[in-house]
Amino acid sequence: METDLFIGGKWVSSAARFDVLDPATGDVLASVADGSVDDAIAAVDAAAAAGPAWAATAPRERSEILRRAFELMTARAGELAKLISLENGKALVDARGEVAYAAEFFRWYAEEAVRAEGTVATAPSGANRILVVRQPVGVCVLVTPWNFPAAMATRKIGPALAAGCTVILKPASDTPLTALAMAAILAEAGVPDGVVNVLPSRSSGKVVSAMLHDPRVRKVSFTGSTEVGRILLAQAADNVVNTSMELGGNAPFLVFADADLDAAIDGAMVAKMRNAGEACTAANRFYVESGIAADFSKRLAERMAALRVGPGTAEDTQVGPLVNEDTVGKVDSLVRAAVSSGATAVTGGSRPSGPGFYYPPTVLTGVESGAAILREEIFGPVAPIVTFDSEDEAVALANDTEYGLVAYVYTADLARGLRVSERIEAGMVGLNRGLVSDPAAPFGGVKQSGVGREGGHEGMLDYLESKYIAVTW
Repeated sequence: METDLFIGGKWVSSAARFDVLDPATGDVLASVADGSVDDAIAAVDAAAAAGPAWAATAPRERSEILRRAFELMTARAGELAKLISLENGKALVDARGEVAYAAEFFRWYAEEAVRAEGTVATAPSGANRILVVRQPVGVCVLVTPWNFPAAMATRKIGPALAAGCTVILKPASDTPLTALAMAAILAEAGVPDGVVNVLPSRSSGKVVSAMLHDPRVRKVSFTGSTEVGRILLAQAADNVVNTSMELGGNAPFLVFADADLDAAIDGAMVAKMRNAGEACTAANRFYVESGIAADFSKRLAERMAALRVGPGTAEDTQVGPLVNEDTVGKVDSLVRAAVSSGATAVTGGSRPSGPGFYYPPTVLTGVESGAAILREEIFGPVAPIVTFDSEDEAVALANDTEYGLVAYVYTADLARGLRVSERIEAGMVGLNRGLVSDPAAPFGGVKQSGVGREGGHEGMLDYLESKYIAVTW
């Protein structure tokens, strides 16, 4: 298991180190190199030096390297899943799902690498041809969160490499081990030295700011909270750096009275409990039509209560610990505040004693419309339920947030489903589905949930600049 910085194709030690904890016990898993500002600039040096040759590499060659990375990830899926469970806490079943999902970004962008198509057209005046070519943006800083340490890395690295860019990956300090494992896989797949650099650091603000203020850095892609995203957007403005931001979510889950209730419950379990609710796409607010609310709440509580809670690395665990003390403390605080304001915990509702950062699957009914748990991203296994009486009310409730990443709608009426999907202010909608993520689809939000798209063909375009050449022949 590598624990040093990865810069210029070499493992580089650091004078400072920090501990990575096991969320199931709070014990130390490993000591990891703590990158400094000087290390960050060294990584930019390496990426900038490798840039011209990588940009000039044939698209098919870049494609084959990404394909080999996919194959290596797939072959090592078991050990990668265990590593994710150890440092992140998620159940092995979720970790295995993440590895498969993460590897698909390498396969998808292996296919997209040869499709950076330009255009040629005749100017309307007839005076010249309009030739448009796609060129790589350049050196990219990629900042990823702890909740999907493999998938958030591959979702950025894949399109960047396919486009011909070089990158510095700054992983979350809670989960740097997976990112370092990815660096080793990419090197083995044939990525040239300096094209991919990985910089774990506890001084995230300082090292990222230093890179954003280096004129050689031309793009930042960030996944994380809206609060940090605002800071990075402001810093990126200083050098007018190209930005992609996948920020916070507050996903509504709408269930109309005509919905297939079995399907809605199944979808709710996926949308809410994938990764124990620690996902920006997690259903955060459940809005259920009054006539079926009691039945929906009862059945959801039964399913949630039956989930097995335990260490993520145990085969029978369905809900692992949350990632750290701050996260479980925030979840517990939101639930306590909701209950003190009149909500009822149908199941769960209190943090267990003992070691580890555990919180039980929880269903709340009778939640006040203005409760903090409906305004903030929970990032935990808690489902607050609110009732509605009309389509207009449901849409208004869904849109009553500064966020707009994803929404879920359950109804047997296709016309209503499509109508509501169009009216909801979100970048993605799961219509009678509890899962929307797919490497082949554009992932991203509106309002304060982000800028740009990841995944799909659009995901590679975010790492390409369009150059117009006026030519006459």
